[in-house]
Amino acid sequence: MNSAQPTTELRQAIAELRPQFKQAAWFSLCASMLVLAPSAYMLEVYDRVVNSRSHMTLAMETLLVLAAYVLMEVLDWVRSEVLLGASHAFDKRMSSRVFSAIFEANLKRLPGGTAQPMNDFRLVRDFLYNPVLLAFMEAPVSLVFLVLIFAISPVLGWSAVVAAIFQVGVGWLNERSTQPPLLAANRSAVAAQVYADGTLRNAQVIESMGMLRDIHQRWISKQREFLGLQANASIHAGYYQALSKLLQNTVSSGLLGLGAWLLLRNQLNGGAAYMIVASILGGRVLAPLLQIVTQWQTVVNVRGAYARLDNLLVAVPVRAAAMPLPAPAGSLQVESLVAGAPGASVPILKGLSFNLQAGEVLAVVGASASGKTTLARLLVGLWPASNGKVRLDGVDVYTWSKAELGPHIGYMPQGVELFDGSLGENIARFGDVDMAKVQVAAKAVGLHEMITALPQGYDTQVGREGAMLSGGQRQRVALARALYGKPAFVVLDEPNSSLDEQGDAALAQAIAQRAASGTTFVVMTHRTSVLAVASKMLVLRDGQAQLFGPRDEVLKALSDAAAQARQPQAASAARN
Repeated sequence: MNSAQPTTELRQAIAELRPQFKQAAWFSLCASMLVLAPSAYMLEVYDRVVNSRSHMTLAMETLLVLAAYVLMEVLDWVRSEVLLGASHAFDKRMSSRVFSAIFEANLKRLPGGTAQPMNDFRLVRDFLYNPVLLAFMEAPVSLVFLVLIFAISPVLGWSAVVAAIFQVGVGWLNERSTQPPLLAANRSAVAAQVYADGTLRNAQVIESMGMLRDIHQRWISKQREFLGLQANASIHAGYYQALSKLLQNTVSSGLLGLGAWLLLRNQLNGGAAYMIVASILGGRVLAPLLQIVTQWQTVVNVRGAYARLDNLLVAVPVRAAAMPLPAPAGSLQVESLVAGAPGASVPILKGLSFNLQAGEVLAVVGASASGKTTLARLLVGLWPASNGKVRLDGVDVYTWSKAELGPHIGYMPQGVELFDGSLGENIARFGDVDMAKVQVAAKAVGLHEMITALPQGYDTQVGREGAMLSGGQRQRVALARALYGKPAFVVLDEPNSSLDEQGDAALAQAIAQRAASGTTFVVMTHRTSVLAVASKMLVLRDGQAQLFGPRDEVLKALSDAAAQARQPQAASAARN
C-alpha cells in the first residue's frame, strides 16, 4: 500500500489482512524453494548414485524427494487456506457495509445504487485467493533462482536477467494495450446490465404494448458494444500471452544451449549436470511473470472493480452513531423546506412550512408534479433537504437513525412494493412476526377476513413483488404494513389509488381510529374520501403552500376561489 494515498475504508479493510498475506508469502517462499527438489535429486543421482552404484543411496534420495513433493503440496494447500480465510474475513467485515452503501446510494440516486457494486465486491473478494496473487507472492523467489544461475555462470545469469526484463516489458505492453478497452468494456457491461434490469421490471408494459422488439434491439446494441470492447482487449492480451509463453520456452532451451557452449569452453561451474539445472531454474525465474501476464485481464478487471467500490464507499460514508432518542410522540415541524430530487439542481419544494400536533390528520392535495411525493419522501427522511428541516418531536428526521426511528414510522409509497415472503412477514416488516399485532393491522384495513379465507392464511406467499395479489390487495397489505405496531407518525402517498369503495371506507376508518389514539397522519391524495377524516389540509401548487389550515377553512377558501373564478365566465356567457 502506498502511504501517500489516503486511507479509505476499503483500503483499511485490505490492510487489516496483512498478517494473512505475510503468512501466505512465507508459505509461498518455502514451497517455491522446494521446486529445487527435482534438480537436487537429479544432481544427487548423477553424482552419488551413478558413481557409488548404491541401491540404498538411490532409495534414500528417492524418499527424500518424495517427502519434498508432499511437503510442497501441503504448503500450497495451507497457503490457499490462509488466503481463503482472508477472503472470508474480508467478506465478513465488508459485505454488510457494501449492501448498506448500495441501498443508501439507491435512495439518494447516486452512482452505484444498483447490483453492480455487489459484483465488484465479489471480484475483489475472490481475487484475494486468485492464482495471480499467488504469482505475485512467488515472484521474489525468482531472485533466489537468479543467484543460483549466477553461481553456475555469470553469462547464464545475465542472460536470465535480460529475459526477465523482456518478460516485464511484455507485461507492461500488455497493460497499456488491454487496460483502456477492458475498462470501457466493464462500463458498457454495467450499462447493459442496468438496462436489462429495467426491462425486466417493466416486462408487463413492454409485452402489452409490443415494445419488446425495439427494447431488445437497444439491449443488443449495448451488449454488442460490450462484447466488441472485450474482444478487442482479449485479442491484444492473446498476443502478449503467446509472446510471453514463447519467451519462457525460448529461455529454457536457450540457457541449455548456452550452458552446453560454456561447458565446451570449460567455463561452466559444476559440470554437465549444472547446465540442465540452469535451464530449469531459468524457466522458474520467468514462471511467475508468465502467470501474471497470462492473467493480466483479471488484474485489470479487479482494479476497476476496486476503484468503483472504493468510490461508492467514499461517496456514501458510514453514518456516525447518534445518541439514542426517546420514542417520538408524533409532533411534526416542517421549517422553510427547500428540496428536490437527490442530484438535481432544480428545487421541487420551495420554502414550505407547517406544523402538526400529535394525533392530527393532514390531507395534502394538489395537481400532478406539485411536490406531494417529494414531500412524502422528505417527511420520512428518505431525501435530504437543500434548506430547512423536517423535525419530529424537534429532531431532524433525516439524521435520525432509521433503525431506531423506523418502528415508530409508517410509510406507504405511491408505488407499492411487496417482498417475496408470506403475508404475515410482509405486514410485520420482516422482523419477528408478532401475530397479534399483524392481525390488528390487517383488521384495521379490512384485510383480515380475506387472509383467513386463504388456505394458508397469513403464511400465504405473496410471490415476487406481490405477483400473487391483485393491485388492491397489494395496496391493503402495504397499508397494514404501514400501520403495524401502532406507529406515532404515518405518511401515506396516494393510499387509495387502487382501493374499491369498501377499501376506501376501511382506510378512512383506520385513519380515524389511529388518529384518535395519538397517531399523526400525512396523506397525499387526489380523492375526497380521506378529507372526511382530515383535521387539516395543505394545498400544494408548484412546490409551495397555496393554502394551509383547518380542513373546513381550506375547503371554504377553495370554494370561494372557485366561485370567484366562475363569475367572469358567467358574465361573459351572459353577454354572449
